[in-house]
Amino acid sequence: MVSSLLFVLGLVLLVLGAEWLVRGASNLALRLGLSPLVVGLTIVAFGTSAPELAVSVGAALDGSAAVAVGNVVGSNIFNILVILGLSAVITPLVVSYQVIRQEVPVLLAITLLAMGVGYDGVVDRGEGAILLGVLVAYTAFLVIQSRRDDPGAVKLELAQIDSAQLELAPAAPRVQPSASIFLQLGLIVVGLAALVLGSAWLVDGATAFARALGVSDTIIGVSVVAAGTSLPEVATSITAALRGQRDIAVGNVIGSNAFNLLGCIGVTALVAPGGITVPAEVLRWDGWVMLAATVVCVPIFLTGKRVARGEGAFLLAGYAAYSALLVSRALGAN
Repeated sequence: MVSSLLFVLGLVLLVLGAEWLVRGASNLALRLGLSPLVVGLTIVAFGTSAPELAVSVGAALDGSAAVAVGNVVGSNIFNILVILGLSAVITPLVVSYQVIRQEVPVLLAITLLAMGVGYDGVVDRGEGAILLGVLVAYTAFLVIQSRRDDPGAVKLELAQIDSAQLELAPAAPRVQPSASIFLQLGLIVVGLAALVLGSAWLVDGATAFARALGVSDTIIGVSVVAAGTSLPEVATSITAALRGQRDIAVGNVIGSNAFNLLGCIGVTALVAPGGITVPAEVLRWDGWVMLAATVVCVPIFLTGKRVARGEGAFLLAGYAAYSALLVSRALGAN
């Protein structure tokens, strides 16, 4: 009974948190001169990846490196195959030229870097520091690039939003820019808090259930925990797509995957004594599935520069096949 109540409350928090986060982040981005895509790649992506960071660090400190690493790898697989797939099935996603030309190749390079760092079975503190350094450099580059490229277009979009808001409420007093910025920041903070709390409630119940069935920590990490900590990305990307902020929907997935590999693995390797051990199962199976899911984005994005409903269904089918593999591995271990 308690678990069911937590599940429902967690789901409600995810939906509300996603709405507040997308609304606050998209408006704040325009006011600060950043494009919606860059906000999706940074503010929204890093915020919705907070559950992955918390779970991975906590698991590593508790001596469960399999859950820590499996959570990151499984979340990246889930983000691409399920979140992009489901968002595209609901509403086809237009992919910007910057994503095709820059962000997907960067994510592919980050994925290869992370796999290379963990190929010997250990990510030590020095390697964790390297991953974090790459994350800082990538984020700084995105912000500088966004503020330099076509600021006039951003100002025009902001003016259109302000005009639309005035048309909806012509009698309302005009909000001062500073007050509006604080309001958007408040929405972001409250939205992130709701997302983190909601996902935590869902993950706790699901993990306890899986362990009661005798499933290994690695499979729990790449499946139950990964799906649970990715629920903020699910809610945020779908909400963004429905609100017409499709750059945020796509950018959230790409940015979350980059943050998971660079930030979550980097921080976890730094705080865990002796770094973190990469499970043999991840090296044998899940890491390669993550790489394949990243690679498959290239032809899908290049085809018409959009993710159509049929392509979204193809991604969902890919996750169904991966889930079948996980079930087979779990049954084989018992």
